[in-house]
Amino acid sequence: MRFSVSLKRNHEFRRLYSKGKSAASGSMVLYCRRSGSERNRVGFTVSTKLGGAVTRNRIRRRLRETYRLSEDELRRGYDIVVVARSAALDTPFEALRAEFRGICGKLGLLL
Repeated sequence: MRFSVSLKRNHEFRRLYSKGKSAASGSMVLYCRRSGSERNRVGFTVSTKLGGAVTRNRIRRRLRETYRLSEDELRRGYDIVVVARSAALDTPFEALRAEFRGICGKLGLLL
């Protein structure tokens, strides 16, 4: 991810959940908020309800890859959190990618 760094701190995630804009699809929810920096900061969350560690990490890798492939088309200077839903387990990768782009379009993140 050339234009992004990762969100790691709990208070940054909580701030996005409470003050950020959100949009949802069948397999994910995306929260975003303007950060004012020149890079995006991105975080991915997968609940323990979705399965064991192997399953959660697989979902996280797929979401991270959808972000990486769309990164050049996104505006910079945002904090973004992607929250996986249970449908992300069975959604084909191309459909996952299309959903991500659609959500980004709703939130005005696409260039």
